[in-house]
Amino acid sequence: MSGGNVNDCSRFAQVMAAIRVERSGPGRPRVRPEHVIADKGYSSKAIRADLRRRGIGHTIPERADQQANRHRRGSRGGRPPAFDKQLYKHRNVVERCFNRLKQCRSVATRYDKTATPYQATVTIAALLQWL
Repeated sequence: MSGGNVNDCSRFAQVMAAIRVERSGPGRPRVRPEHVIADKGYSSKAIRADLRRRGIGHTIPERADQQANRHRRGSRGGRPPAFDKQLYKHRNVVERCFNRLKQCRSVATRYDKTATPYQATVTIAALLQWL
């Protein structure tokens, strides 16, 4: 949990560290996903380099200012990062989930003062959707 005025890319390392992908059989959960699909808020050289270093595939669109900077530099700007439009379309599943969670008024407006009760509110809203 973070404040509402914190940008997404500053919390990327914490989110990646918290990932646990359950295995279908015995064994401990995997901590490295096969692929990451993210929005333009996560488009930075540092994030892309970290994902490449860890061997994680990624589909992140490039921001307009990054494209303009690359074009301005000409041949020294490098090539654009790979982007799979068909794979990026799967991201809407997560966005729809967030939208459904925010239909719960207490989740959308965050009446809770601290993170623990708010996390409980989000968990209850998610359970109600699941049922």
